[in-house]
Amino acid sequence: MKATLITLIMAATLVSCGGGASKQKANAKGFGAIEIILKDKFGNDAHYTDLTITYNESIGNIVGVTVTEAPESLKMGQWNLSQDNWTQTSEITLEVPAGTKAADFMFQLDETINLGKLGGLVEISKEKLTAKKQIENPLLHMAFVKMPKNGERTKTEYVVMLKPPNGGTTFTLNYGLNGELINIDY
Repeated sequence: MKATLITLIMAATLVSCGGGASKQKANAKGFGAIEIILKDKFGNDAHYTDLTITYNESIGNIVGVTVTEAPESLKMGQWNLSQDNWTQTSEITLEVPAGTKAADFMFQLDETINLGKLGGLVEISKEKLTAKKQIENPLLHMAFVKMPKNGERTKTEYVVMLKPPNGGTTFTLNYGLNGELINIDY
């Protein structure tokens, strides 16, 4: 109850300050604010199979999720948050292997997987790209949580995709849940 109240107060503060998801910066604080917006919309106990933040220079951040509040129902909704307006794009019914639970193939936003950490990795990735390729002020193209198809949560990754300010090649950096760099695709 207390956590829900705190989340509602923080979300109200974000909205009142004009800090909706579309205008958040690609850093730990900005992505942390997006996590609060998601928890406000779907609840603290929501389960996700997909969570992507895409940056579009014209309209800002677009958040895409596939989410459910009841994993055992096998029903999920695909939602997009664009220009601070939610739109449900489809409903999905999951099929899971016999002897498994749907929740085994989902993740929750908590201490293990959180958007503040993903935003921090975007900042680190920008520094790495600037140092390695001398690209000044790289832009976020996309950042997402990549859950393995076999449900092995320890193999979940944070993926950051950056591009030069004038367009061109997209650079991808993959990180483990602990923030350790796994792979760079220059």
